[in-house]
Amino acid sequence: MIDDPMNYGKMVEEALRKVIRDILQLVSERGLHGGHHFYITCRTGSPDLILPEHLQEAYPDEITLVLQHQYWDLLVGEDFFEVTLSFNGKNERLNVPLSSIIGFVDPSVEFGLQFKSEEEDNLMNISPENKSDMESKNRETQSDKLGEKVVSLDNFRRN
Repeated sequence: MIDDPMNYGKMVEEALRKVIRDILQLVSERGLHGGHHFYITCRTGSPDLILPEHLQEAYPDEITLVLQHQYWDLLVGEDFFEVTLSFNGKNERLNVPLSSIIGFVDPSVEFGLQFKSEEEDNLMNISPENKSDMESKNRETQSDKLGEKVVSLDNFRRN
């Protein structure tokens, strides 16, 4: 891994997560006005994300939360937010760490943010040599999967 204290990508993502926190803080104080509403996509595998078990099972990778008409008790902390949402007519309290957010959209003003997954972030921190090795192994694996389905055009070329 590259040990670079100037990890600009991570610094920018942290700053943008603070923008989301500030937006949610405004909404918790003043409510949603006009056509504003949010689609917030989270990684359900994040360790500090608190979801009811049935939602965790239904959405094993990611879940998109909608804050529009039916949300209650929005509470915003330094690095998380809590909200009550209705799922199939039942109110559920969720605790969402900002670090679990991979997407935030307010379609009313065409504003959106997208964050890298942990896998993408890990790939960004791999040295160029190791990344090249990984890409080469990936190509070999894909080639093995194709097996005999690959036909060489050399057999059909005229000299």
